[in-house]
Order: sequence, then structure tokens, then C-alpha cells
Amino acid sequence: MKRIIFLLPMFAFLGSCMVTTEKKEVAEEKEEFIVRYDRPDAAILRGIYIPKGAEYFYTSGLVAPVKDENASPGTYGRYGNTYEQSIGILERIKETIGEGGFTLEDVVFLRVYLAPDKDGKIDWEAWFKAYGEYFNNETNPNKVARSTIAVHSLANPELLIEIEAVAAK
Repeated sequence: MKRIIFLLPMFAFLGSCMVTTEKKEVAEEKEEFIVRYDRPDAAILRGIYIPKGAEYFYTSGLVAPVKDENASPGTYGRYGNTYEQSIGILERIKETIGEGGFTLEDVVFLRVYLAPDKDGKIDWEAWFKAYGEYFNNETNPNKVARSTIAVHSLANPELLIEIEAVAAK
């Protein structure tokens, strides 16, 4: 009986060592690459694990480039509609992160601010369409973690969208 009582704590200790070793091996495996936690039924990720030592690139909030300098102010002709502005910003993100040696495939997070047009309507579908042309497609199958937030307005009332991006590799 004394031997059993003596051996039980020893087995418990050895068992905990095996669990600790197994957890450590899983953690070491994860640290080698970025892990995307997918939602197969959604265009965005549930989350993303970025290992220690990864390189990052953060953009500021980027807005659309001027589409037509001669357009009358307040007509949305100057910057375009939500879809056109979205495309312009995604191209700016591509260019900006490219300067740091990153690509759109490296983008892991987007924070998107959508503002209403003059009629008070936010064109969610225009943004979702533009996103689908740059992410979660044949050219770039990567999805990103993302927040899309409706705001009262942006600094310039002609702007309907602003996007911040984070890339990692």
C-alpha cells in the first residue's frame, strides 16, 4: 500500500511533464509561421496568430486619391463613390506596404471606417465588393482579420471610407 501511495505522485508528476512537453512543442511549431484562424463561411478571419520575431508594417488611415481635380466640390466626382474610393485606397495600401517590402498577401488586419453619403446611407456592399477584389480570391486567397465601423463622418465630407492596414511576415 505504501508503494502505491508513493508511486501515485510520481506518475502524476511524469504525466504533467508529458503534457508540458507536448504543449511546448505545439507552441514552438506555431512560432515558425503566421496562423490564420479561418471562418470558411465568411470573407474574413476569426483571428490570426503572429509569431514572435515577425516583421510588421502598419499604415496610417489612408483615404482615396483625388479622381478628378476639376470636379465640383460636394459632388463625389472628386474622389468617387464608396466603391471607387475603396479601390483607390486598396491600391494605396498595396503601394505603401510595397515600399516596405510587403505585399497584399502579407496583410493580416484591416480597420475600415465607412461614412454615410449626403443621403445618410452607408454603402456597405460597395466596400465588400472592393474587398473581394483584393482578398479571398484566386489571385490572393488570404483573408484578413477586419473591423468595419460606421462613423458619423470623416475629416473631409467628400470622403466615404478610410482604411488602416497591418501587414506581417
